[in-house]
Amino acid sequence: MRHRNAGKQLGRNSSHRKAMMRNMVTSLFKYEQIETTDAKAKVIRPVAEKMITLAKRGDLHARRQALAYIEDKTITHKLFAELKDRYLERQGGYIRIIKKGVRKGDGAPVSIVQLLPLEEAKKPKKKKVKSPRVTKAAGKKPKKAATDKKDKEKSETKQVKEK
Repeated sequence: MRHRNAGKQLGRNSSHRKAMMRNMVTSLFKYEQIETTDAKAKVIRPVAEKMITLAKRGDLHARRQALAYIEDKTITHKLFAELKDRYLERQGGYIRIIKKGVRKGDGAPVSIVQLLPLEEAKKPKKKKVKSPRVTKAAGKKPKKAATDKKDKEKSETKQVKEK
């Protein structure tokens, strides 16, 4: 039983899993897009977003924490210099996961993990324009037309009765 054991194991022991995660996060920041399985993509997202949050903090301790996790020093400098500015106004959701399909060899579901580009990070929200609401009274036909038909029928029946 796996009680109180959070996280996905991904079919690997802990040291292999940690090394794989570090490599994938480093590659994600290097190329800004990687292709991997759905399960790995879901596990990578919180780690990569935490690294971006450290970069946004920007102090020395945050830089050292990122250097301890990301394997390439130049990638860490890129994260703290360039990528930080892209997401300063954003409160989270720096990464997009797009389902691609299945892998030909083993049928594993594959996803593309990418950092959000600059224009989407600064995209302003659209204001909702209220359309004029149609009230029940305005939507219904006038009652006079319906009463005119009934009046005609009544008058015709009266005429027939009189004859």
